[in-house]
Formats: sequence, C-alpha cells, structure tokens
Amino acid sequence: MLPISQDVLAKFDAILRERAVPAPSQADYRKWLRYFLDFRGKYPLPDSRSEQVRLFIEKLRAKKQTPKQQSQAAHALSLFFASQQLKKPVSSYPSETTPSTNSLKPAAHLTQNAPPAENATATQKGASVSQDANRALSHLAPSSRSFVPRSTGGKRFNEWQCLEKSDSPAWDETINKLAAEIKTRHYSRKTLKTYADWGRRFQRFLRSKSPAALSSADVKGYLTFLAVECNVASSTQNQAFNSLLFLFRHVLNKDFGDQRDVPRAKKSRYIPVVLSRQEIEAVVKHLEYPFNIAVKLLYGCGLRLFECVQLRVQCFNFEEGILTVHGKGKKDRTVPIPQTLVPELKAQLEAVSKLYDKDLAVGYSGVFLDDSLEKKYPSAAKEFIWQWFFPQKTLTPVPNTKELRRYHLHDSHVQEALKQALRQARLTKRVSSHTFRHSFATHLLQANYDIRTIQTLLGHSDVRTTMIYTHCIPSRTVKEAKSPLDF
Repeated sequence: MLPISQDVLAKFDAILRERAVPAPSQADYRKWLRYFLDFRGKYPLPDSRSEQVRLFIEKLRAKKQTPKQQSQAAHALSLFFASQQLKKPVSSYPSETTPSTNSLKPAAHLTQNAPPAENATATQKGASVSQDANRALSHLAPSSRSFVPRSTGGKRFNEWQCLEKSDSPAWDETINKLAAEIKTRHYSRKTLKTYADWGRRFQRFLRSKSPAALSSADVKGYLTFLAVECNVASSTQNQAFNSLLFLFRHVLNKDFGDQRDVPRAKKSRYIPVVLSRQEIEAVVKHLEYPFNIAVKLLYGCGLRLFECVQLRVQCFNFEEGILTVHGKGKKDRTVPIPQTLVPELKAQLEAVSKLYDKDLAVGYSGVFLDDSLEKKYPSAAKEFIWQWFFPQKTLTPVPNTKELRRYHLHDSHVQEALKQALRQARLTKRVSSHTFRHSFATHLLQANYDIRTIQTLLGHSDVRTTMIYTHCIPSRTVKEAKSPLDF
C-alpha cells in the first residue's frame, strides 16, 4: 500500500485540526484516507465523489468493518475532499439503476448536485462533501451480500459514458439523435447503451471524422479492423454491424452499402452450460433471502434475470398456477408456477404486503412505472397489484421532487449473491444467472417435452434458438451408443 504524499497529507492534517477532530482519532482518519487512495488506485471509479464514497463504504462492509468504522471512514473522506476543494461534476447520463426500463432519466440515488459556486467558502464546500458522504451511507442496502467493485476486466462504473459530451459537437448531436430514435421505438435501455457505445467506438476509430462525411467504406474499414486486428468474436462483430446499420439507416439517413465482402470473424459453436438438479440445490443452499427465491424462479420458470427482478404482484395467479412474464421485446408469455415453490412465493407476497402498508404510512408515492403508464392510470403506482415482487430495501427520492418511490431489486445484487454462492458450492462449471434458464430448457427436453412447447415457455421467436438445447443432452438410439473400448 503506497504512503500518502506529503502535499495531500499536509492539507488533510490541516483540515483535521480546523474541524477539531480529536487527536486520538486522527490516526484512524489517516488510515481511512490511505485505504481509500489505495482503493481508488485499484478500481476504475466514477468522477462523482458521492459514488466513490458509496463504493468504498461497500468495500468496507464486505470486509466486515463495523457501522461505526464505516461512518468514521465516510467522514474522513468528506474532510479529504474538502481539503482538496474538488468540484463535483454534473451527471448527464442515465444510471444503470434508473427505475424505468426505457426512461433516460437518472436514478435519484445516483443523480449528482450542481457544483458549488466559485466564490463559495471552503467550509461550505466541506459541508457539501459531508452531505455526499452521508447520502452515500444512507443509500447502502442493508444486505449481508453487498456489491463489491470488480478489479478484473477493467469494467467501468460509468456505464453511460457514451452519452456524455465529447470533443466533437457533431458526434454528440448524432448520438443524441440515436438515443431519441431508440427511445421512440421503445427499445430497451441496454440496446441504447450498446448502440451508443459502438457509435463512440466508431467515432474514435475514425478520429472524430464528421458524421456528414461518413460512407460505407468507413464501415467496411471498421468491421475489417475488428475481425483482423482485434480478433473479436463473431457475435461482437455482428453486434457492431447491427449498431452501425441502425446508425446509418435511422440517424444519418445514408446508404449502408453491401458489406458482404467484409472479413467476418469465425462463428463459434456455443453449447450452453447446464447444471444438474443436485448442482442447482447445492447453489441454492448457499443463497440467502430473497436471492434464493429469485434463483429458484430462474430455474423453475426459465426466466431471464431482468424478467425475474421486474415481476410485479399482479403477475402471479396462484388459483390457476400461472405466472405472466413480461419478456424481451415487450412480448408477454405465461409459464406454470412450480407447485413446490408456492408456499415460499405466498410468504414473499405477504412480506411485500407488509412493506407496502409501511410505505403508505410514510407518504409513499408509489413504485416506478414504465413509459407513460402513470399518466394513463394516475393511481396505479400506489395500487398493491403494481408493487414489485422483489422490492428494493430502501425508498428512492425522485430528483427535483419530494416523492419517495420504490425500485425493484437490482440485477447486480442477484449476480453478486449468486457469485458468492457459487464459490461456496465449489462447482466445476462456469455458471451465470442465465445458466438456470438453460437448465430449465434442457431438463424439460430430457423429460420428453416437445421442442415447440419449450420454445413457447422460453419466449423464443424462432424454434432454431431453442434447438441449441438438443446439443446439451446425449443422443439416444435404439441401441445406446458406446465406446469401442467398452465392447
């Protein structure tokens, strides 16, 4: 761990004395600052001060630090930021945890305040930073399985950097038009992020060449670069192809050209990873509430992760044993509710009902709704049937209003809980949340269910997508195939 530089330490010691921090505690404050600077050097953190504090406190929580130590660390960071007189940038991009699936408004707990005025005193700035630290602490979910930043892969926390301003106003306007076109078509926020990100990569490849001067030759050069120089997977190159096709057709209104002669990355034959019933039970055994119920639904109903966390109370019809799923591409489907899971689901529904009553008592404004649904049904947000089946533990204040609303359980929390459970289960397979959906389809196929029935339950538009699961089970003939060594 690197020592604190003398310049930083001198400023920090000065503000410790100015704020009358007790002498016995000053060593602890320096320790938290040293830990934070080391943490900031290891992980790619956002520019937002409050986000940096929040992620650092999450890390301390994962390291089993006490609430008192977490509070002291947050105060130490607020004094550090005040000593550096850092300005807080205004966030202009949507957050990954934005309540509405298609909304481009930033989530309340990630929205930043405006920077302090130039003539503000150091005391005022310090107070502002202290509020950031308190806000970060107040929005930490009281879960024993906290989200910890990953150090591998270089994943950035600013997932919406693609929508921020760049050094080219023309490209900024083009990306804004791209976002407007995607929102008009009610595509998902993940599609927006992916297409905008590829647009920015295309911009960097062309060194901010004017969008008005783009041609099909530029596309060919970039796709060739991805396949030959970058050696990307075929799915990555196809994603770039579709993103640029949308950009040319719907934003630039230019001819995309025939790209048949572009070198294509070799398509790999992907066979999904499938778990046995014993392996699934081993993973679920190490999951805590409510993640255990969520994973059981992933496997028991073949759900995608976003479909699971976005379930609402009205999706469950226990009398008929049917679960209505709002799937990919705004396509709904119904799947049977696992009867062995009914007691746990009803207990969860009762817990949601009690939480709903408490929310109403504190001036709750309702859950977040998609698109303009609340304009059409003004009272829907506060009705019980619209409540999330997996609600987030804390209420979210809406920016610029005094409303308190509730968001659903974030998918990153389920993924992190699942990751820890997999470590404890010590499986020898590479498992993700989608593996349980693969296992659902494969086990139905092994039970001699018709492939068309499985296609309907999974919500696949094309049966060829479902056919991939035929490679996950051994072929059976009249005479079972054996190795020649076993003859």
